[in-house]
Amino acid sequence: MLKKIITSTAFLAIICCLLWATPFVGIKIGLRYNTPLQFAGLRFFLSGFMILPFIPNLRTKLRESFKSWKILINVALVQTTFLYSLFYIGLDMVPGSVGAMIVGSGPIFVAITAHFMMKNDKMNFQKLIAVIIGIVGVMVVSLAGDSETKAAVVKTASRSYGSFIDSNLLIVGIIILMSKNFLGSIGNVLIAKNANHVSPRVLAAFSLTFGGGIILILSEYIENPSWSFNLPAEYFISWIWLSIVSAAAIAIWYTLLQRPGVKVSILNFWTFIIPIFGAILSWTILPNERPNLQSLVGMLIIGISLILINYCNRKKTDASINKIRSYKRI
Repeated sequence: MLKKIITSTAFLAIICCLLWATPFVGIKIGLRYNTPLQFAGLRFFLSGFMILPFIPNLRTKLRESFKSWKILINVALVQTTFLYSLFYIGLDMVPGSVGAMIVGSGPIFVAITAHFMMKNDKMNFQKLIAVIIGIVGVMVVSLAGDSETKAAVVKTASRSYGSFIDSNLLIVGIIILMSKNFLGSIGNVLIAKNANHVSPRVLAAFSLTFGGGIILILSEYIENPSWSFNLPAEYFISWIWLSIVSAAAIAIWYTLLQRPGVKVSILNFWTFIIPIFGAILSWTILPNERPNLQSLVGMLIIGISLILINYCNRKKTDASINKIRSYKRI
């Protein structure tokens, strides 16, 4: 019974989301010492190598997976290079709690993308209501934040982007993070549609290492970063922890996306858990982050959308099971 629970899609999805909730604080720490793309590239390049020892029959899996090299490269570019470049740049422009909430709106984009790209994952009335509620929650949170917090973020981000965007920094950051969500939804669908072609762990390892390497190259041309590793312990703790989180969570998530019967949109609704924990961690640890009424209301609204979609999905599953049982009686 315990093994069944631990290996269930819901339990593993929650574990991934709990792991993904921790980076918001770690990223903010890392960005004190690295430029956004530099830190992202270092993190994911290391993450990919961390997965390799946990791939059984590594040589055979690599040989089989590289026959579908186009899929590997496409996923690496979409899910790592482009997605996380936008993520790190956008997060550098907004408070950690707001960033956690905006990224948490990802299921909205996934549900819409899956409707048009997946035959067995169409939008229905229940999903539409959950999406609308989620959008309202994101809007509430996006408008949250006091002037002192915004000023602190502007001062930090101006190092990389200049003063010309100071007045619109929060808006620009939100737009960038929303673009990241759109790319992420496309990447999730790509992985689900190619489930039979590549090993999920090989796909995760390659996309992280190759995508992370491309981000480092982009960093050299865009940011002209410094390369000093004479840094305090908090930086290396953050870097290693973030790499472990990416390796574990992404390897599990890619496996879940390729499980038979798992719908991309329903699986991604679990990620609504991420902003709740991410915001709490930001408020607890980061000095310039604090909760306010709007953020708390946004959390509540997002939580309602998660409960609704899971209730409707469970109800639909139970109805299908009862229908099968009635056929068996006949």
